[in-house]
Amino acid sequence: MIEISIPGFGRLELTDLVCDYNGTLALDGVLQEAVRTRWPRLTDRLRPHVVTGDTFGTARAGLQGLSCELTVLATDDQAEAKARFVESLGASHVVAIGNGRNDRLMLAASALGIGVCGGEGLAAETIAACDVVTPDIGAALDLLLESKRLVASLRG
Repeated sequence: MIEISIPGFGRLELTDLVCDYNGTLALDGVLQEAVRTRWPRLTDRLRPHVVTGDTFGTARAGLQGLSCELTVLATDDQAEAKARFVESLGASHVVAIGNGRNDRLMLAASALGIGVCGGEGLAAETIAACDVVTPDIGAALDLLLESKRLVASLRG
């Protein structure tokens, strides 16, 4: 669990990490190196889940060797399916990371929504659903590893 008290924002008790794959953890279907180097330190504290439409069909192979639960979604209603997934875990204990328009509802539903503006960009509707936006996945994961960064960004 990651526990963080953020003045003016609230107390977070995070147990689950839910990430999109393409555009978030991966670029053009290839897992970013920043994920491989940070993931093991996060999985000691959070239960990791990857929920994706798997645009390139590479998620399972790309995540090989990393501890996580992979859920590949059908092409229809992905935004709603991702939000339902977060809610099924207990949204008040979930940190979600995403970048696509189909991530906006899971980011809004989670206790902490982190947007990643990487090589694919960050959908405008998704920006509005984020609590914080980072320039890349490494910075997003670092917010969880170095929680005082979240306090600095989110305090009221």
